[in-house]
Amino acid sequence: MFNSIDVLAKGLSAARLRMNVLASNIANAETTRTEEGGPYKRKDVVQASVGVETSFASQLDRVSLAEPQVVAVVEDNNDPRKVFNPSHPDANKEGYVEYPNINVVQTMTDMMSATRLYQANITAIDSVSQMSQAARDIVRTI
Repeated sequence: MFNSIDVLAKGLSAARLRMNVLASNIANAETTRTEEGGPYKRKDVVQASVGVETSFASQLDRVSLAEPQVVAVVEDNNDPRKVFNPSHPDANKEGYVEYPNINVVQTMTDMMSATRLYQANITAIDSVSQMSQAARDIVRTI
């Protein structure tokens, strides 16, 4: 059960990082100039699952836990979105302004998904804690 809580806690951390990155993307959806030059570049969280071998899980039902792991936070290298606005201070010679390649509606949808994932991990941790308490109660009565 401790392995389960550890895996779920890492899932919470990964979901929190994803929420922070998505919030940063939304906050910078209209940022046309950064310190590095050019518009803000959308960031994405790359996750992978790493198998966790536990003797209890493998003996009980041959199910191994998969631990979520954040591999990297990468910048989007697609071309920025160009909008014609010659009066904007960041407009180029042709009058186009380069904006980040961020779809706010899609990002909000991703944020809702990350929120639900976080909530699901909290619910699972509560369930594991309740099962652990029930197991302790059974042991005490024996």
